[in-house]
Amino acid sequence: MSLKAKDLISAADLTKAEVDEILKESDVMLSYLTKRKSPDILKGKILATLFFEPSTRTRLSFESAMCRLGGSVIGFSGNKGTSLSKGETLKDTIKNVEKYADIIAMRNPVEGSSRLAANAAKIPVINGGDGANQHPTQALLDIFTIKQEKGLKKLNVALCGDLKYGRTVHSLIYLLSMYGMEVALVSPKSLRMPEWILEDVKGRYGTNPKMYESMQDVADWADVLYVTRIQRERFPDQNEYEKVSGSYCVDNDLLRKAKKGMIVLHPLPRVDEIDDEIDCKPCAKYFDQAFYGIAVRMALLKMLMGGKR
Repeated sequence: MSLKAKDLISAADLTKAEVDEILKESDVMLSYLTKRKSPDILKGKILATLFFEPSTRTRLSFESAMCRLGGSVIGFSGNKGTSLSKGETLKDTIKNVEKYADIIAMRNPVEGSSRLAANAAKIPVINGGDGANQHPTQALLDIFTIKQEKGLKKLNVALCGDLKYGRTVHSLIYLLSMYGMEVALVSPKSLRMPEWILEDVKGRYGTNPKMYESMQDVADWADVLYVTRIQRERFPDQNEYEKVSGSYCVDNDLLRKAKKGMIVLHPLPRVDEIDDEIDCKPCAKYFDQAFYGIAVRMALLKMLMGGKR
């Protein structure tokens, strides 16, 4: 199984064999991290991080991953100070950057932008989030977190919050379905998972999630409660955002009704959907997610660039 020179644009593009191999390689990279070893697997290689949209965890974890593998990083955050502010097209930006780097990790607010970049580039492109569409590396670190914390046996997973605009859940539902998980979708009616995604995962894997509007309905069922932020920046009408803002909150009251051993995940950032009082609870695994993300992105960089251990 080789991912060398391939792009990573959508979770739907991955086969189970490829995901298995990524998880296996992530285990190896996690061992490097926990032992504080920094192998020079990608010494002399350069990662370009092109982030046209704000990011903390994705950009910094990619940069940390590359540095821990002995490589270097160039890039930018935002259009300011780049030729994009002068009217340069995304295609031309990519065609120039591929001359400076060996691989690109990109985030852009426009859906489909990463696919366009991949078509333009002769080097691998990793989608770090394209609008409300996909975020495949987040889904991979999510499934890796589940593997580390619960194993990949058949589990009950509830996806909660903004399922309409949430690119993380748009990617994650493919991997959960791939591994035969039972999935429940919890959201306001106006923020339900897009129908075309539901039809696609049903056609591929036979997944047919039940839908709810309250986390109370799944608290005693879920092994994994995956919570997402209601994303103000995605709403074309701010009045519609105000109607659903604050719809959900994981707090002690909810945990008292939760299934024994349930874990709480969140791609972060959070606003008010997880109370700070939960952070010290054994179920809180969202900061561990961020750590696991380094191992997964180390694995992806190594595999896409054909690095040797």
